[in-house]
Amino acid sequence: MKPTPKYASRPTSDDPRDVEAWALAEAARRLIDASRDPGNPDALQAALQLNQRLWTIFQASITEDDCVLPPELRTNIAALSLLVDRETMARLADLDATKLDTLISINRNVSGGLGVKLDGAPTAAPVAPQPVVQAVPQPPRPAVSGEAPQPPRESLRISI
Repeated sequence: MKPTPKYASRPTSDDPRDVEAWALAEAARRLIDASRDPGNPDALQAALQLNQRLWTIFQASITEDDCVLPPELRTNIAALSLLVDRETMARLADLDATKLDTLISINRNVSGGLGVKLDGAPTAAPVAPQPVVQAVPQPPRPAVSGEAPQPPRESLRISI
């Protein structure tokens, strides 16, 4: 069994959201530290494996029967965790410390989002800016012969 790693900080409370926000911020910090020392592949591998374990915990928790998250949020977490899996596996394969920005950004943004309580009041974790989502009307598609005309669809424009 591996010894418990030493952490530079501890979660500020026992609230699960605070603990998750802290864990993501800690994983991001370790990835940043590993990126600053590209000559140390062991540190990079350890940081990537820690991040992978964390996201595996998130994946497992959204599949539990007692998970209180709405289905849409579960789906979004699953999709994001697949991106994290793919990116982590690529970085474990090439051990390129210069390509960690995606993982660091995801961890920081999710950590910041967890730092906002459901009633809108911030918790102890830092708050990241929230993306702005606007509907953009799409021009109507020409009807194909024999097909009923389609109503105009709206796509989403997301800015972070």
